[in-house]
Amino acid sequence: MAHVGLLGGTFNPPHVGHLICAQEALEQLELDRVVLVPVHTPPHKEVLDDPGPELRLELCRRATEGDERLGVSDAEVLRGGPSYTVDTLRAIHAADPGDSLTFIVGGDVAHGLPSWREPAEVLRLARLAVAERSGVRRADIAERVATVPGGAERVVFFDMPRVDLSSSLVRRHAAAGRSIRYLVPDAVAACVQQHGLYAGTNP
Repeated sequence: MAHVGLLGGTFNPPHVGHLICAQEALEQLELDRVVLVPVHTPPHKEVLDDPGPELRLELCRRATEGDERLGVSDAEVLRGGPSYTVDTLRAIHAADPGDSLTFIVGGDVAHGLPSWREPAEVLRLARLAVAERSGVRRADIAERVATVPGGAERVVFFDMPRVDLSSSLVRRHAAAGRSIRYLVPDAVAACVQQHGLYAGTNP
């Protein structure tokens, strides 16, 4: 049985903060690998300056290449439409029913778990791993997750270093013609340049 972490997101583009989060989850939660799962269409927000789900999927592949501990799932991109976590977990579980799944989120996202589609089923299919910087809000998050049946036993926390970096910052740098080197993996920067992504945008 493999212990697999799933890190979902828009990844527009993936940056070093995403990879740091993946690495911290790998080491602190003793996972075998972490898989990035780019969304096709976020159900609750618009993707700004979206180059398209296929290109974001390619950026994720470029970001993780060369590290066998990391992978990328095209489950949501191929499915199309709004990307709901419960549907993705069902598909990934069906493909590899022997794997133990851990869904990795930030504290703000975890706090909203009770409002997700079928939150109890989400927790049945995967434990919830919450990345928190200081630990101050852990009790509050755990209390919120515990309102979902089975939630108290299915949430774990890991420490995430403070990385003040976002995809929107990367897009702003690219739009202004500034270098995005060291903000994203070199292979991602090359792909952004190759396709002229985010040039002239106003994120």
